Amino acid sequence: MSDFVLDWDREARTGVAEAVLCEPKTPAQIAAILDTAATNGARLLLTRLAPAQHDDLPEALRRQLDFDAHSRTAILGGPHPGPPVEGIVIVAAGTADLGPANEAARTLAFHGHAAPVIGDVGVAGLWRLTAQIGRLREARVIIVAAGMEGALFSVVAGLVAAPVIALPTSVGYGVASGGAVALNAALSSCAPGVMAMNIDNGFGAAAAAIKILGIARR
Repeated sequence: MSDFVLDWDREARTGVAEAVLCEPKTPAQIAAILDTAATNGARLLLTRLAPAQHDDLPEALRRQLDFDAHSRTAILGGPHPGPPVEGIVIVAAGTADLGPANEAARTLAFHGHAAPVIGDVGVAGLWRLTAQIGRLREARVIIVAAGMEGALFSVVAGLVAAPVIALPTSVGYGVASGGAVALNAALSSCAPGVMAMNIDNGFGAAAAAIKILGIARR
């Protein structure tokens, strides 16, 4: 196996810790990375870890992981040791959008941020969103996960003062299949200041929120 070097100083340098993208890696490569982290007593976030990859890891390593199959994330080393930082809220248009939304939530939890997920508030029933408007207006950063036509990005951004990070999801069918329509909706939003992530990139959305909130706190 090729050598790898984990960037243990990344969080101090950039505000966001090293994470391991597991999707293109073999279970043997993932296990070797986890062994290195465990030997160093380090916490580590794994993203895009499929259940089959997780099941193929050595049992001793699996016991050390907090694995969530829905978000395809795993955490080595337990919860963040500090008190949770509040201020970030995640909004998901529908139940089908919760995978990327929960990837963002788990990434934020790894970094010590408490980020509640408000689900099933898509534009097909706007009363569900307006019922949550008080909570949204208290947030300092909002991540909005939506697929299909991606209208929720502009709707939320038109109602709040907080920065809105659009997280397009691959949920949809027909012309909306794969998330391209939602991504284009985020990029062409008529609500000024919407920031767009790549499709299903919950980790990237969380990283952006951490950096925004970190700058505001400083």
